[in-house]
Parts: sequence; structure tokens; C-alpha cells
Amino acid sequence: MGSEGPSAAVTTVYITGFKKFHGVSENPTETIVNNLTEYVKKKGLPKGLAIGSCSILDTAGQGALVPLYQTLQSAIIAKESESSSSNKIIWLHFGVNSGATRFAIERQAVNEATFRCPDEMGWKPQKVPIVPSDGPISRIRETTLPMEEITKTLATKGYDVMTSDDAGRFVCNYVYYHSLRFAEQNGNKSLFVHVPLFFTINEETQMQFAASLLEVLANVSNTQLM
Repeated sequence: MGSEGPSAAVTTVYITGFKKFHGVSENPTETIVNNLTEYVKKKGLPKGLAIGSCSILDTAGQGALVPLYQTLQSAIIAKESESSSSNKIIWLHFGVNSGATRFAIERQAVNEATFRCPDEMGWKPQKVPIVPSDGPISRIRETTLPMEEITKTLATKGYDVMTSDDAGRFVCNYVYYHSLRFAEQNGNKSLFVHVPLFFTINEETQMQFAASLLEVLANVSNTQLM
């Protein structure tokens, strides 16, 4: 009987980062995501949290879609194979903002691809809808996670973090838009976080931040009706 209560709920987080791209020869999110599982295991996984997978995407709009959707769909397949309907899924995406001085929790993505430079596959769209069937490039999709609560909790832990309403129009926004759309279609959650370069905030602090974020997401998702 107790195993069917709220304490039995597990939130599985599927995490992605990006490889290098024009102007960023070493992407901190590749390091963070590749090392996060071991880092968190050493500290002890937060109660009610599981890491489903950690994947690194090419910094390319269309080029990132196949591995992105493989990650998204693998989560759905894994959940369907489980007996508990109380288990929850969050897709967590990390991207770098090389000009940033703090962490940014992204509220939304826009249905617009306007790349300031070619992506890693040479694609440089201008004012192109990411999903044409969604309508105009002004279409916005928002995360359904409690942004303010997440940001405030991380700030109380000592991190320099803010909420953001602009994920850009490059590959980060492109991936986030697809993820938010897929999450809405499947009744799950998606979140994108921009981090600075390691030169601005060192690697250890960023690893601590990522681990703290997982803890906050576990707490939020296990108290929120998803």
C-alpha cells in the first residue's frame, strides 16, 4: 500500500548538452553532461530522482534532431514499459551563452530559426519557422515547470541565476522548441538552461549548479501535479 503513495514516484531526467561550435572551441555543456551522472552519484542521487540518459548533440539545427528525438522517444518507451503511472519525465537541456556572466533558466522558445552564423553543418536559416505546421515564427512555447520557484531556490543556494525569456534564435532555441512541443504532446516537462563559459564560472561551480538543479527539479516535480 505504501509503495503506491507519492513517495514511490520517480522523476527521470534525460539530459543533453552540445558539442563545440563557431566561436566556442570547448563547450562547457559537453563536459557538464558527460560528467554529471558520476558527479551526482558521488554526492548521492536526490530522493525520487533517476537519470535516464546523458547525450551530447551536434550544435546543428536539423543535425541535432535525430539524436534529440531518439532521446525524447526513448524516455516515452521506457515509461510505457514501467508499471507505475506516477513516474514523471523531464527533458533537461544545457547550452552555453559565451557572453553570459550568470546561469539562465529559459522560460520559452520561439518558432523561429535565425542563425547568426552557420551551424556545424553549414546551415544558416533566416526567419524560418522551426515547425512550419505550428504557424508563424512568432509562435511561442513555454515550459510548464515553475520557473520562479526553481530560480529562487537555486539563488538561495548561492548561485548567480536568473530567469530568461529569450533563448536566442540559434540552435539552443531550435532544440528547446522541439523539446517543448514534444513534451506538450506527451504530457511531460522540458527545461533549457544556459550556462556561461568555464572562464567566467569555473567547472566545479557549474557541476555543483547542475547537481543542485537536479535536486530542485526532483523536489518540484514530486510536489507538483504533472
